[in-house]
Amino acid sequence: MKRRDFLKAAAGGATALCSVGVAQARPNLEPAENAVGMLFDSTLCVGCKACVAKCKEVNNIPPVIEGNNKAWDSARDLSGDTLNVIKVYKNGTAKLKDAEVNGFCFEKRSCMHCVDPGCVSVCPVTAMRRDLLTGIVTHHADVCIGCRNCMVGCPYNVPQFEYNDAFGQIQKCQMCNQAGVERIDKGQMTGCAEVCPTGATLFGSRKKLLAEAKRRMRLKPGEIYNYPRGDISKPYSYHEKAVPTYQQHIWGEKEAGGTNVMHISAVSFGRLGMPPLGERSAASIAEGVQHTLYNYMALPAIALAGLTYVVRRNTDDDDGGEL
Repeated sequence: MKRRDFLKAAAGGATALCSVGVAQARPNLEPAENAVGMLFDSTLCVGCKACVAKCKEVNNIPPVIEGNNKAWDSARDLSGDTLNVIKVYKNGTAKLKDAEVNGFCFEKRSCMHCVDPGCVSVCPVTAMRRDLLTGIVTHHADVCIGCRNCMVGCPYNVPQFEYNDAFGQIQKCQMCNQAGVERIDKGQMTGCAEVCPTGATLFGSRKKLLAEAKRRMRLKPGEIYNYPRGDISKPYSYHEKAVPTYQQHIWGEKEAGGTNVMHISAVSFGRLGMPPLGERSAASIAEGVQHTLYNYMALPAIALAGLTYVVRRNTDDDDGGEL
């Protein structure tokens, strides 16, 4: 067998084994029974960035300042210094709020706290963890080795590394429940939900937030609705506003197994930059393939067989040659 033929055969065998692995992939993880999360309603967001400022206050992070601007945080995207950011969608004349054509709207970016998180699946040292009770995904710098696999495993580009720091670490939204903050464990809500003036960011149990999102999908455009602010279970006030024409899609209800942070909008999520995801989580497929292959030592066996053949062939060729 020529080397090219061997490589083709090995590739074919690996492909067949991978197919078996996919067939045996585990199902998506289910939401934690008492999962908490947030609902972001883009139609309520006015772009004030109060959530950005509060997030940095809670996490003791300095603002990002551009040029001579001293009035507000100038962060344009997530980074080691920004765990929550408000981005702007604009089209054409951008005169109409929440219109896809000639309109604009605001969109929030922060950790989605996936139900079946890819960052947790690819982390080799369990620095990324999903709380079994709350579903919150947290990063633990004390065990992180800086491999940055989590950055590759996240479809939302959330984990960010501090490249400008000699002792840089991974940074991400911890839903205000990491060591030294622990707002959720103390019965408080997230900082961003607490300060949102319109209720665009709403905190609470995932079940209640999902029910609220579905309720809004059924509202008649133009009628007045009292949007709760703060915590869905105990709102501290309401924001009265006419109902927009919502996209009939709750992002995070099912995407890649679902997320604890869900979004609704009047502008399609493709235009807002959300990744194209199916209902199956990448983690469930990848783990199924890996476990199937390595449980049966399939890849090592293929590699060993190939090396054995090559060595044996070279040895046989050398035996009949002249000095």
